[in-house]
Amino acid sequence: MAEFVTARQAADKIADDSTIGTCGMGLAGWPEEVAAAVETRFDETGHPRNIKLKQGSFIGDGQTKGVVHFAKEGLISSWTTSIIGLSRPLAKMAEANEIACYCLPQGVTVNLWREIGAKRPGLFTKVGLGTYVDPRIEGAKMNDACQEDIVELIEFGGEEYLFYKSFPVHVALVRGTTADEDGNITFEKEGIVNEGLALAQAAKASGGIVIVQVEYIAKRGTLYAKDVRIPGPLVDYVVVATTQDACWQTEHTLYDPSFAGALKTPVDRIPPLPLDIRKVIARRAAMELRAGDLINLGVGIPASISGVVAEEGFDGHLTFSVEAGAIGGVPAPMPNFGSAYNPQAFIDHGAMFDLIDGGMLDLTCLGLAQVDKEGNLNVSKFGSRINGPGGFINLTCASKKVVFCGSFMNGAKIAVKDGGLTILEEGQVSKFVDTVDQITFSGVQAANRSQDVTYVTERAVFKLTTEGLELIEIAPGIDLDRDILAGMGFKPIISPDLKEMDSALFCDVWGKLGETLL
Repeated sequence: MAEFVTARQAADKIADDSTIGTCGMGLAGWPEEVAAAVETRFDETGHPRNIKLKQGSFIGDGQTKGVVHFAKEGLISSWTTSIIGLSRPLAKMAEANEIACYCLPQGVTVNLWREIGAKRPGLFTKVGLGTYVDPRIEGAKMNDACQEDIVELIEFGGEEYLFYKSFPVHVALVRGTTADEDGNITFEKEGIVNEGLALAQAAKASGGIVIVQVEYIAKRGTLYAKDVRIPGPLVDYVVVATTQDACWQTEHTLYDPSFAGALKTPVDRIPPLPLDIRKVIARRAAMELRAGDLINLGVGIPASISGVVAEEGFDGHLTFSVEAGAIGGVPAPMPNFGSAYNPQAFIDHGAMFDLIDGGMLDLTCLGLAQVDKEGNLNVSKFGSRINGPGGFINLTCASKKVVFCGSFMNGAKIAVKDGGLTILEEGQVSKFVDTVDQITFSGVQAANRSQDVTYVTERAVFKLTTEGLELIEIAPGIDLDRDILAGMGFKPIISPDLKEMDSALFCDVWGKLGETLL
């Protein structure tokens, strides 16, 4: 039976040299009060030390909450995650080689919990082949402090796979909403159903402990059985938070009932996007959607696509999904990314990545940071600055169609007016380079499997071919040589049918989504 303890008592249960598994996204599912107590204990006693921290997604608010509590010299020795850049204090330690830093695809870690929980040796998958996680390239090692090989290349049945090794989980840190007196955990106020069950099973199978932070305590036998997400026998210690500040639903929102499925908020109350290049890119990317599609939208400009679809009045013709597990509704952009307004269904984090890896997404729209002549794309590392891909690698490996969205140049000042673009000041850093700093998406692998891949910017649209990138559209008001080719580190294939992007994309009112969507 679970024992009810304070956050500091829970922190005292964590031994030196432990592997700690965490779950959630942003501040969803994150036991902030317990993490803060771990930091306080370390400051006072120097323990626990040499922790190996493992997480599937980004965790924190980018400022004072989240895994930043572990950014102490001596507290952790290694960090395995999918997103690094949003936890800058830890990222700086990784960039300085003060801790070993491994960066796995998000879906790999959240599903490794299940493999560990079932005492299987690891996860076999094609996810990551040809990218930096492939051991023939970098083996998921993000800095020189990494000594352990955690990914192997395996040939099975005449095909190549990657094998991600299991490891023992000594401590699981989880958050729910309510615990009854037996330690049964519900998630009714959470915006996502995270991987807490799988992580708890991984810890128990490893002989470890499970610590769950909740907001409320309920009398034994009063919870509706189907609402229980983690059964009491898997829970060792329960911490009832002493402040709401430890129970944020997202990085920005303490609680929004529409994120939790408790009510439906009118979609027309979501503010429309201003007319700028972000909206132009989102509109052009939306032209790749088809009615009935199941779609995933990434962070940044891609998250704006749902707002464009809603503004055009076609949100009922598509089903959006978020890798954290929400299906349906309208995905929320940053700083609430990971949640969705009015979702139709919630599935757990690992199940969503089974759906993604199984090729059930018709289309995914993701950010565009750096592209090279082979169509490779990098969002994970830029020089010495490490960022990580999140679910990017999973999403691009198996989705039927991939659309990358981003500005053409970094730092350019561009006016959207009169049905076209006017470049007021050109950017200084090109996103289209001869060779990317790190391969997060393999254009070669995608071309070999005949995947439909489009690269959308405000001034140019490209398609992936077996010969490289082909320029297929340019924006009104843009000069091909001056504004596109001069800003690229390589010369793309120029389509013989090069077209001008529809001028309506650059107007206050678009009104043409139905022509392509339907």
